Amino acid sequence: MSPTLYTQGFHSSQKHLKMPNDEVTAAKEAAAQHIDGAGPPTVFDNILSGKWPCDKVYEDDRCLAFRDISPQAPSHLLVIPKDRDGLTKITKAREDQKELLGHLLYVAQEVGEKECPKGFRLVINNGEEGCQSVYHVHIHVIGGKQLKWPPG
Repeated sequence: MSPTLYTQGFHSSQKHLKMPNDEVTAAKEAAAQHIDGAGPPTVFDNILSGKWPCDKVYEDDRCLAFRDISPQAPSHLLVIPKDRDGLTKITKAREDQKELLGHLLYVAQEVGEKECPKGFRLVINNGEEGCQSVYHVHIHVIGGKQLKWPPG
């Protein structure tokens, strides 16, 4: 599959994709469910299977980038691997996944530059205290405004 950069968004009601308002609570609940290396199916599994729609901005044979349904900035994208393959969180990465992780970062900077030419932030949440609420590695690309420091 050759890479595709999408220029038109998906403008449909996504009311069935409820996300908790409190990300800390969501992270604690997700951590409690995440017992083994694979974890239960995630919202991303439903997106990748086509069961749930998403507003795609990029897709190739290894990853998908789409707009977050609960944006924290004017531009908030997620870059995910198509095959979770045990990558439930970044600390579960294996040496044989280095190329995939590099590809995810490359795609994140590519869509970040397109969406936020003045700058953006990449974020990977890891575990409960890192506020990870979906146990499928993903990179947040956040921008479109002046971001603050420190972030947390």
